[in-house]
Parts: sequence; structure tokens; C-alpha cells
Amino acid sequence: MDWGRAKNVLIYAFLLLNLVLGYQLWNDVREQQGASLGFDSLSVSTQRAMEAKNIQVLTSVPSDTPTLPKISYRYTRERPSKPVQLLAPVDSKLIFAPGDLASALRSEIPEIGSYSYDAFAGGGEDGSFTLHPLFEKQWPLFNASLELFYNDQKITAYRGAPVDIQDAGGAAQVLPAPKALGTLIENYLPNGAVVKEIELGFYGQTFDSETQVAAPVWRFTVENAEGGSAYSVYYVQGISGDVISP
Repeated sequence: MDWGRAKNVLIYAFLLLNLVLGYQLWNDVREQQGASLGFDSLSVSTQRAMEAKNIQVLTSVPSDTPTLPKISYRYTRERPSKPVQLLAPVDSKLIFAPGDLASALRSEIPEIGSYSYDAFAGGGEDGSFTLHPLFEKQWPLFNASLELFYNDQKITAYRGAPVDIQDAGGAAQVLPAPKALGTLIENYLPNGAVVKEIELGFYGQTFDSETQVAAPVWRFTVENAEGGSAYSVYYVQGISGDVISP
């Protein structure tokens, strides 16, 4: 027996086995990661479209489908055209600690405790953070905003006005996020798009009226293949499934 040749065959066999096992491990990890993000809830046609268009989803796909009404809202006082300077600037790091931020600014912005920070809006050349008012302390109204302006790591000014939000009736169970995402991936998103955030809230077209109406929507924040700091935003109406891209 040629022991040298037999030894080489065994070495090659072990290398091949390691490659197969390594690929299987990598594939299992990828499938587990996809399942943890909710990719297994996407239809087969959507998953195929993701692969064909090289679309990535870098956030979890929500599974909740609450029953939500339409809402009406109005500003209780006129929104200022220019930022209002704070009497006492506060540390800009507090934007990431909502409770501490509300405590620090409540004396000058009493309604700030009912707002939530939007990580994908503001922060541009004007140096600002954007917050949205919440319906029932949970779902943001994307049409309305409170801007906090910062300089030298201090929040120094704000622009916004209190918003009165009311239940307008017509409650219905919202469209599942996987279905809304599937519509975007298969019909709207360009090749190489990256979905960075999926959030349930409210949005509606604005009219020349004191009181406006908004409906439940899934908001998808998408980074195009070209990259950059700007994002595209798509709203999928939570009841009808219509897509709005401002």
C-alpha cells in the first residue's frame, strides 16, 4: 500500500469535510439570524425578490398587529417660525435618556414628556434632533414634530407647538408588517436598498384646515445603494396597504 498517497487522500478528505461543516454552520447561523429578525415571516416571493434585487433588511420585522383608529390632531398654539432659545441649555446626551430629558426641559417645554426621539430625522446641517408626539403614549404622529437645536454638545433652542391628538374612530386591525414590507420589496424598493427601520405610527396628507386627520401607517426608512446620510421614507397605510412616498 502507498501510505504517502493514502495520507494525502485522508488529508484532502478531512479538508473537504471541514469545508462542508463550515458551510453548514455558516448557513445555520444565517438562518437563525434571519429568523430572529423575522425574515421567516416574509413570503417566498418576497425572499426571492430580496435576493434578486440585493435588498438588505437590517432591522427586525415587527409581528404585532394592534387595532388602531384614525386620529385627528391640531396645534393648540401657533408653531413659531424661528427657534426659541432655552433659558438654561441642557446636555445633548440627554436625548438618549427620555426620562432625564423630560425632567430637564419640562419647565420650558411642558409637553416634551409625550414625545419620542426620531433617530432618522434631524441631525443635519442645522444641528437638530427631531421628536414626534405620541398617541396613547406609544405611537408617533409623523406629521408633527418638535425640533431641539444643539451647539457645543448642548441643547440650546427648540421649535414646536403642543399638539392635541384625539381618537377619530374607525378602529381596525393594522396590516401585518411582513406584508407591507413585501409590497415595498417586490414593487417599490430599488436594487441594493437597505431597510434600516420599521416603525408603526400615524401619517396623513395635510390640508388647509385647523384640524387634520391621520391614519395608522408602517414607516420604512430606507438607505439607497449609493449610501450617504440621506434616507428615503416610505409609508404603507396600515388599513388599505396603499404606499405613500413623500
